[in-house]
This record gives sequence, C-alpha cells and structure tokens, in this order.
Amino acid sequence: MTSMLRSALRSRLTTAMRERDRAAVSALRNAVAAIENAEAVPTEGRSVTTSAEVAGAAVGLGVTEAERRRLDHGTERSVVAAEVSSLVEAETAYAAAGDGERARSAAAGAAFLRSVLAEVDGAEG
Repeated sequence: MTSMLRSALRSRLTTAMRERDRAAVSALRNAVAAIENAEAVPTEGRSVTTSAEVAGAAVGLGVTEAERRRLDHGTERSVVAAEVSSLVEAETAYAAAGDGERARSAAAGAAFLRSVLAEVDGAEG
C-alpha cells in the first residue's frame, strides 16, 4: 500500500525529471530513499547459514528476505521533515563556504519538499 505522501513524492519526481529540475529531482529521490530506508528491518540477531565457498553469502532460498516495516503517515512525514532540515543545514554550510550555487540548490530542494508536505497535509486535512 502506498501512502499519499509517497505517491505525491513519486509523482512530483516524475514531473521534475521531465522538466530536468536537478534540485527537485535530487531532493525527491533522497526523500523517497529515506522513507524506504526507514522501512528496512534491522539484520542484527538473524541467524543465517553462510556459504563456505563464497564469503558472507547466505545459503537457502529466501533466507535473506524479510517483511519490511510499514510506516504511518506521521513517521513518513517526520522522515521527510528530517530531509528538509538536512537541506537547510547544507544550505547554511554551503553559504558559509562561499558556494552560492550549491546553497541555492539545497534551498530549492528544501522549499520543494516543504511544498510537497504542505500539499499532502492540505489534502488530508
């Protein structure tokens, strides 16, 4: 099941790719990846039989498969909000270093993600 936020991010990503908007594409890809990474299940504590022939290879069909976690809207939103914060920090760092182009790109990405969050919040509210 795809959430409204994830659908909006992917839809905007398709549009940004079509329009060749690099800042938006980068921000959107990172936001989608961050949500997908948050769904990953930790691998510590799982017993897996390994192969003697190939170092670290797991043995058995489906042995490395695991059900992904399902995130609620609030968690997904907080993941994207963390991406916005990261972009704002990057903007500040780039500006302090005198790299105006990267600072503008980071600011554009943060603004773009904020607009997606506002759009989804408006649609759900």
